[in-house]
Amino acid sequence: MDHAPITLIAPDEPQPVTVTNHDGRSPFVIVTDHAGKYLPRALQMLGLDRAECDRHIAWDIGAGAVSSMIGDTLDAIVIRQNYSRLVIDCNRTPGSETSIVELSELTKVPGNIGLSDDLIGARVREIFRPYHDRIAHELDQRLQASRPTALIAVHSFTPVFKDAARPWHVGVLYNRDSRLAVKLIDLLRREPGLVVGDNEPYSVSDESDYTIPVHGERRDLPHVAIEIRQDLIANEAGQQKWAALLARLLPHTYQ
Repeated sequence: MDHAPITLIAPDEPQPVTVTNHDGRSPFVIVTDHAGKYLPRALQMLGLDRAECDRHIAWDIGAGAVSSMIGDTLDAIVIRQNYSRLVIDCNRTPGSETSIVELSELTKVPGNIGLSDDLIGARVREIFRPYHDRIAHELDQRLQASRPTALIAVHSFTPVFKDAARPWHVGVLYNRDSRLAVKLIDLLRREPGLVVGDNEPYSVSDESDYTIPVHGERRDLPHVAIEIRQDLIANEAGQQKWAALLARLLPHTYQ
């Protein structure tokens, strides 16, 4: 007998995707894979306490707000994922070791240990797929309309990772296609006082990423991933500052 699929998200809980500036005229499509930290009630906080669920292991602090502000300034569509990456990481290929982590940095995630295929499938079906389907739909529509398009993925990173301090204020990430990245790195390095990472503190690869390889590289779209240090965008003043900076510079990378 076939069983009904497991339901993860209750009807009164947030949708997996928030889209703003649906009809934005900018060529930029701004996406934020780790914008949210919401945990479905059914998962009982994955066995973690609230403090752990508010930390950077659960989401990219400030990235969603910065993305929205950039979108408002540039009249660009913004597509944000609302659920914690501890449920499923929407910048990892489903089934990979880092898609649903049992250990995040030094924190064990009890609710992710020993999951059945059905439980994993529910997370892919209800969170991962709607987010990436929405990005693909937007890019398909733009292609059909012959609209100029560039994909911008916004993230944030912790100032200290496993006791190692990170000196960069911002990192610009890419893999095979650096056409936007090299321009943005040059522009950022002209800004007084900024320490800019060239593929630091991370780099993009097929193994470690999903959004840029799938939606950017496979479509041959100009693209870049931007990582902002979280302590710089933890409050509204910092978010506004970085959003204004990136909104000023990004148009000069794609003309």
